[in-house]
Amino acid sequence: MNDSSWGAPPHAGSQAGYWGPNDQGPVQGAAPAGPGYDAPEAQQTRPMPIVPDVPAPGGHQDDDRGAARPGGPAFRDGTPHRETPQAFREESSQNESFPHESFRDGNRRGGPYRDDTPSVQPPAAAPQNPESMPDAPQPAPAPQKKSAGRDLGAAIGVGVGLGAVIVASLFVVKAVFVGVIAIAVVVGLWELTSRLQERKGIKAPLVPLALGGAAMVVSGYVRGAEGAWVAMALTALAVLVWRMTEPPEGYLKDVTAGLFAAFYVPFLATFVSLMLTAEDGAQRVLMFLMLTVVSDTGAYAVGWRFGKHKLAPRISPGKTREGLLGAVTFAMVAGALCMQFMIDGGTWWQGLLLGLAVAVSATLGDLGESMIKRDLGIKDMGTLLPGHGGIMDRLDSLLPTAPVVWLLLVIFVGAT
Repeated sequence: MNDSSWGAPPHAGSQAGYWGPNDQGPVQGAAPAGPGYDAPEAQQTRPMPIVPDVPAPGGHQDDDRGAARPGGPAFRDGTPHRETPQAFREESSQNESFPHESFRDGNRRGGPYRDDTPSVQPPAAAPQNPESMPDAPQPAPAPQKKSAGRDLGAAIGVGVGLGAVIVASLFVVKAVFVGVIAIAVVVGLWELTSRLQERKGIKAPLVPLALGGAAMVVSGYVRGAEGAWVAMALTALAVLVWRMTEPPEGYLKDVTAGLFAAFYVPFLATFVSLMLTAEDGAQRVLMFLMLTVVSDTGAYAVGWRFGKHKLAPRISPGKTREGLLGAVTFAMVAGALCMQFMIDGGTWWQGLLLGLAVAVSATLGDLGESMIKRDLGIKDMGTLLPGHGGIMDRLDSLLPTAPVVWLLLVIFVGAT
């Protein structure tokens, strides 16, 4: 390799001692010649390129760190010269701790390893953690157990208690059962109007609704359908008048909510009283309750075990199409058995139709109340019944089913 590969020679003003004596002086582009360069003891040197960020071997870095200047053939008398394989072997044999000593404190020693390769100390062995290793097989997550979302023990206990009260009042004294219906209606109205006021600021008048609702239930049992319609009209009028005693702001939304509550809770519950007026009224009411409960139970059991396809995800994410099929199947079987053995003049095929209608109406009623609760931003209407929520959370499927069962029974076997 010639000198021109490291850059152009210095100009004429450069020191002659660096390039050596020459009779004619340095010539641009030509190698220096002359007697001074013919002497055997003269040695031609050329500047080495500067490597950034790499400490020069044996330089100030070694002095600062207290490292001894390396000796040996490569740095004899502080004058570097060309290494040879023989020099490498001699220095290697003299240093038993090579290569560690030649790379102490992160500095390169002069000598055979002048290849600009920094020394790399092997990292300390880290404890092996299988979870932190990306390629290690991760343990499979434990399967999550399906949950009903409620306290089933409390729900079953409350359900059995309510069932015992209903059956006892239904078959002992019918008037007592009418009172149970009226109490359930009043509590349901209180829950509904309270949630409307808390969540939406709607003040539906509770006093006329409670009095009118109880009157509707009693009138339906005493005076039949005509009495129920009259009580409904008077309740609506009472809501309009009662709200006039307050400022007019919000009047329209308050009375609208009051009329909705009057129809939704007490008026639909009046059809239970209408069923009770028949000679086999207790059996009709019991069948109505049993079919609704069986429908809900079938929907829950089948949906919890096999449910995959959502029925109405925007309204009630927990309901599935498989659950609806379970409700229909359970209710139709129960309807056929009840109509055949509990109702005078009833047949099994009528029970199939009745069970189908109950399953559909109960599901729609449940979705309807779910829509109300979603609009209000609540999960339950109340906390009166442990494991169930409030009274309205139990009446949601019963209320719209009552007029359906009453109408089909009138068609199939008559009103009395």
